[in-house]
Amino acid sequence: MKKEEYKCPKLAVDALVLRNDEILLIKRKNPPYGWALPGGFVDYGESVEDAVKRELKEETCLDTFYLKQFKVFSDPKRDPRMHIVSVVFQVWTDGIPKAADDAKKVKFFNLNELPDLAFDHQKIINDFCKGDEDEVLFL
Repeated sequence: MKKEEYKCPKLAVDALVLRNDEILLIKRKNPPYGWALPGGFVDYGESVEDAVKRELKEETCLDTFYLKQFKVFSDPKRDPRMHIVSVVFQVWTDGIPKAADDAKKVKFFNLNELPDLAFDHQKIINDFCKGDEDEVLFL
């Protein structure tokens, strides 16, 4: 009998970048296609904080000047590719976003008029918006 291969989830990060009542989304170049929060995988030897800053910079050309961890999302079915655990951060930036790397487009969307989103990103945004408004800071 063949020994079963040991598997463990991959670790990722996602960024919630808000301005007024809008949120920044990227249109993905790679499958699964669609609109999503900026983010990606954590590199070996990298902290989740450094990973979210790097991924945001790579995909939107924005620098991070402050971040706050929001929540961890770990449903094994949240990503159709594999079991991926994501640490989600609220991120404060300035500047004008430009699509780069894995992002085909970047755009701020009104929180009440979001397109169909990839992965579980609608749930992430819904959970964030349901949070304690005293804790949520909008720029």
